[in-house]
Amino acid sequence: MNGLKGIHHVTAITSSAEKNYQFFTYTLGMRLIKKTVNQDDIQTYHLFFADDTGSPGTDMTFFDFPGIQKGAHGTNEISKTSFRIPSDAAIDYWEKRFDRLSVKHSGTKEQFGKKTLSFVDFDDQQYQLISDEKNAGVAAGTPWQDGPIPLEYAITGLGPIFVRVANFDYFKEMLENVLMFKEIGNEGSFHLFEVAEGGNGAQIVVEHNTVLPPARQGYGTVHHTAFRVEDRSVIEEWDKRLASFGFQTSGYVNRYFFESLYARVAPQILFEFATDGPGFMGDEPYETLGEKLSLPPFLEEKREQIEKMVRPIDTVRSTQEFIKE
Repeated sequence: MNGLKGIHHVTAITSSAEKNYQFFTYTLGMRLIKKTVNQDDIQTYHLFFADDTGSPGTDMTFFDFPGIQKGAHGTNEISKTSFRIPSDAAIDYWEKRFDRLSVKHSGTKEQFGKKTLSFVDFDDQQYQLISDEKNAGVAAGTPWQDGPIPLEYAITGLGPIFVRVANFDYFKEMLENVLMFKEIGNEGSFHLFEVAEGGNGAQIVVEHNTVLPPARQGYGTVHHTAFRVEDRSVIEEWDKRLASFGFQTSGYVNRYFFESLYARVAPQILFEFATDGPGFMGDEPYETLGEKLSLPPFLEEKREQIEKMVRPIDTVRSTQEFIKE
C-alpha cells in the first residue's frame, strides 16, 4: 500500500475573494498561483495561494460562495491551518509585523517543542505560523521570490493541520488504522500525529473537546484538507482501502491541476487525497501566475458565461515592485 506523503492543501471559505487576495498577498506574502472557479459551482471563485511555483504541500485555497452565512467554530471541524516559516527569528519578525498591520494574534507560544504564533483574518479564520528551526521531515517549499516578505522570514508551505473532535477515540483509530498516521506526542487535550517522513509538513494536531457545540460551516471555516499521494494509481488504491473500511468516497475526480479522491472521515470533516501533479504551471507563464482567470479545459467553452458570473478581480502583480520589509 502506497501511503500518504504529507499535507497537500487546505481549502477554506471566505466572505470576500477581494479581501482574501489582499490579505494573503500583501499581509502574508503568499503568491496567488491560480485564479479559477469552483469546478462544481462555477459562479464561485477558487483562489490558490502557495509558494513561488505552487509546490504540493504549500497551497491554501479559498471558495467565496455567494450569500453563504458566517461559520461558527466548535467541535468536529478542521479548526486551524498552520504555515511554515524558517526559524524562531521569523516568529519574532511576524509578531512585529502583525502588530504593525493590526492583525489580531495570540503572541508567541510553544507547542510540541516548536515556536508558534496564532492569528486570525477578517473572517475569524484560524491560522498559526510554526517555526521550522527544530524541524525534520517533509521538505518545505520556496518562498515567493518577488513578494513583500524578506526571504529569510517568508512562508514556505503548510504546517500541521488542527482538527477538533468530540469523539477522540474514533478519530485516533481512523487516523492510525485507516490513514496510517501514528501518534507521537500529546500535551493536555492536544494529540500530535504524523505520517510518512513526518515533520511540520506531514502532521495533524487533534484536539479532544466535548465542551463546545458542533461547528457550523460557513465563511471563516475550513471546507476540507487534502493529503499528498503520488499518482492516479495510488488514488485508486486509497479508494479501495477506504471502501474496505466502510467509507463512501467520491471516486476518482480529475481537478486538472491535480487528481483527487474525497471521503468524509468523521462528522463534518472532509478529507481529500490529491496527486502531486500535474501542478499549476501548465497554462500560465511563471512571471504572471494567477493574473488571469484560469479554467480547466472542460470549462473553457463556458469562459464567456463564467466571466459574466464572477466579477473581475485585479490580481496583476508582475508590474509591481514590492518593498521587502
